[in-house]
Amino acid sequence: MSNLYPHELQFGTLYVTPVLVVVFLAFFATLFTALVLNKTKLAQWFFAPQYIFLAIMVLYIIMIDRFWIRF
Repeated sequence: MSNLYPHELQFGTLYVTPVLVVVFLAFFATLFTALVLNKTKLAQWFFAPQYIFLAIMVLYIIMIDRFWIRF
């Protein structure tokens, strides 16, 4: 029985785990979200912005894993 999801992703001759790609994409999506929150001044309403950054990153990791790149 074969697995439909890749165990490794190949970029040229470099093999990387899908977890690394998902975390990388989630980090940059979270940076963009934080930038938007700062520009619209919505970030001032958060008590601890560091924890909000981590929470948004975890949500992005879950969404990317669930709907795009599965590991």
